Amino acid sequence: MDFSIIQSFIIYVLPIYMVAFVLYTIRALKGPTISDQVLAIDAMSYDLAAFLVVLSIFFKEPILIGTAIVLALWIYALDIYIAKYLEKKEVGE
Repeated sequence: MDFSIIQSFIIYVLPIYMVAFVLYTIRALKGPTISDQVLAIDAMSYDLAAFLVVLSIFFKEPILIGTAIVLALWIYALDIYIAKYLEKKEVGE
């Protein structure tokens, strides 16, 4: 794969990711409900996992893809845990 295409992609996508992270952070801190805050943190985390895959291609380091997969699975498990807590107001089982 051509290195300059990946480098151009990262240069154009990085500002979009930064703006998204700022907006997610604002929503996570000021969200009117806990669901809005959870959704903002989820979106931020999944964007981070996707960006790790892009960086893995850029740096030619396959270990970052494994890291992104583990991060995505951890986020999914945390979503289920939080949803269960919000539904029943108890944690466990």
